[in-house]
Amino acid sequence: MARVTLREIIKLRSSVYSHPPLIPSKSSFFTSSPVYSYFSAYHYQGSTVSLYNPIFHLLRKCRNMRQLSQIQASLVTSGLVRNPFIASRVLALSADLNSIHYTLIIFQHVDSPDTFCINIVIKAYSKSCVPQQAVVFYFEMLKNGFMPNSFTFPPLVSSCAESGCYNLGEKTHGQAIKNGVDNALQVQNSLIHMYGCCGLIDAAKKMFDQMPHKDLVSWNSIITGYVRCEDLGIAHMLFDEMAQKNVVTWNVLISGYLKGKNPGCGLKLFREMMNKGYGGSHTTMASVITACGRSLRLKEGKSVHGSVIRTFMDTNIILDTALIDMYSKCQRVELAEVVFDRILDRNLVCWNAIVLGHCIHGNPQNGLHLFVKMVNEERGFSPDKITFIGVLCACAREGLLSEGKKYFTQMVNVYDLKPNFAHFWCMANLYNSVGLIQEAVEILSNISDDENDDLSSESSVWAHLLGLCRFKGDVNLGEQVAKSVLEVDPENFFCYGFLMNIYAIAGKWEEVNKVEEMMKEKGVKRLPGCNLVDLNDIVHNLKVGDKWQNGRKELSTMIDEVPQRFLSSLTMD
Repeated sequence: MARVTLREIIKLRSSVYSHPPLIPSKSSFFTSSPVYSYFSAYHYQGSTVSLYNPIFHLLRKCRNMRQLSQIQASLVTSGLVRNPFIASRVLALSADLNSIHYTLIIFQHVDSPDTFCINIVIKAYSKSCVPQQAVVFYFEMLKNGFMPNSFTFPPLVSSCAESGCYNLGEKTHGQAIKNGVDNALQVQNSLIHMYGCCGLIDAAKKMFDQMPHKDLVSWNSIITGYVRCEDLGIAHMLFDEMAQKNVVTWNVLISGYLKGKNPGCGLKLFREMMNKGYGGSHTTMASVITACGRSLRLKEGKSVHGSVIRTFMDTNIILDTALIDMYSKCQRVELAEVVFDRILDRNLVCWNAIVLGHCIHGNPQNGLHLFVKMVNEERGFSPDKITFIGVLCACAREGLLSEGKKYFTQMVNVYDLKPNFAHFWCMANLYNSVGLIQEAVEILSNISDDENDDLSSESSVWAHLLGLCRFKGDVNLGEQVAKSVLEVDPENFFCYGFLMNIYAIAGKWEEVNKVEEMMKEKGVKRLPGCNLVDLNDIVHNLKVGDKWQNGRKELSTMIDEVPQRFLSSLTMD
């Protein structure tokens, strides 16, 4: 990393004193003229700032805010900060370092900021934690006479995409039309991206179809939009239509299949990508390794890992975490630990990966030891909800009732984390593992809407039903209700998942396979596993559709009887 040394600062100051301070000439407040920008940058009172001036060397070497502060301090004392060209370079560098507060401070002290400077601030806002403020700033500048150009709108529209606010996005689209730059390629690409991010895929496709000229960014933007809307069929069709692709194109579709819980298609696409000579990026490798873990393809995962090593690709925290997760899911936790041990700068995500790897797929005791180490080491991390799913699962596997109750209390009282269904499910399994079946059922029966915002009253019925099937062995009730729902709503994905979990709990693996075949025949593409995350999704999202609501009276009666059946089973014990 480059450093600004004291010797360089002294050299800069001595060079500054060999030229008189440059006084800006009078001009209008705003201008977008490139001729004005050039002369206002270099020519004042007959003096010129040479491009070989040490200040430009220092600005090119600057890599962090501390170095920028040193440079600016020297500019202030020398008077060079009054030069609008140099001030704009400092402003641009501050924006690139993602410091919106520092950027605004510099902007406030720029004399007669031009369009270039205002565009920089808009870009800085778009990359900040408050991207919607870019639009507010834009309209404030319009009141002061600001004349936007085609470079104004890509970051402005991007800020609407980042905030997910289509109302602001439509306003910026209107502004682009008003200023006559809506036909600029970079503006059209940003609008396609914005509409896709906001879920308005029809508007994005309409704009895409109307474009007379399309580049790779245009194609990647529309494909990304369809992937975000989970329409992988159209996304893949557009992908096949492309005459030219780049690594980003392949990454978008591969990650789309992964998020759509279809890792097999993602891996097939990766093989095609390699056969056509495209070199994968870190994003590619992380997505493919994650796909291997989700589909339990250890051999392919190791092959991808070997490819990373053979090509001398620099690993990063994302890639290493994906490797830890893949090896853990494939029951090779010892290899996951080797990867974890070589990570120098760890974060909570990679800690969670190795803790859950041991707690769920490896040695639970090792997972609990790692949890204690994570919390107590010098750079201790505060655990989150995901961490405690692993910890409570480890306690359930080992039958550690007192420890599990202690960790559950610690999660709520010490770390102020609100438990969700997955945590209650782990606790129920923990009670069941030590023979306390009644307490296990009560854990799920006492989940209220107040305790779990994500669990609706309707989903609570399914949670109770799952508890009956798991701990009371009442598989027939769950099977009967699930099949009845599927008769009137055959495309209810979560109900298929619920039925598969019921059969898995009962050890009826042949029935699980039959349900999978039934889903394939009916075209239900998303196929869940039987892990905690999928189980959590199933219970939280299992809802009956309009067909169910308007369906036969006896089915509604059956659902109504589930809580009564549940309560009566408690009283019998």
